[in-house]
Amino acid sequence: MPFPCGKWHIGPERLITRAKGNVLYELDGNSALELYKTYLGAHATGLPATGLLFPLSIRTNESDTAVVRTILSVNDAEQSMTFAGDVPEGTYARFMKANVDRLIDGAAGAAKTSYEAAGATSPDLAVLVSCIGRKLVLKQRTEEEVEGVRDILGDQTVLTGFYSYGEIAPFTPGARCDLHNQTMTITTFLER
Repeated sequence: MPFPCGKWHIGPERLITRAKGNVLYELDGNSALELYKTYLGAHATGLPATGLLFPLSIRTNESDTAVVRTILSVNDAEQSMTFAGDVPEGTYARFMKANVDRLIDGAAGAAKTSYEAAGATSPDLAVLVSCIGRKLVLKQRTEEEVEGVRDILGDQTVLTGFYSYGEIAPFTPGARCDLHNQTMTITTFLER
């Protein structure tokens, strides 16, 4: 299950008032890029690379679970930002700030969700798919993400996995699948 925790929301939620596909132009009728740069402060000079530390949380209405979008590029001339997934007009967006410890805890949380969905039994195999954005944020602490999963699933579970540019999975068991960025998804297999 994806578990896109490990981030803190910053600032209020805003309405996406102008976007096309994965390109964002306006939030609440104002330049999204200028607002984003205001929140980033000194980090804005390192865009788009520093954008990994400040993804966007998107949700369509009050009852929806948010998905995370990673920034890929900025265009100062067009005052736009391009994300690794759609940012539809009429949806709500909120800036986020990465937190390394919460990213590691999020991986353990995904393992717990997967473990419980399997009937609280250690699976035979677990396939871990972690976003490359997480790896770039975690740097030398990437092993802790896997160690957190191992602690939940147990030593008898064979772990394998890879890094991706986005993960397609449900947020919780039985939910519809969505594209997520900066998450870890875990698929478990158990032979009964």
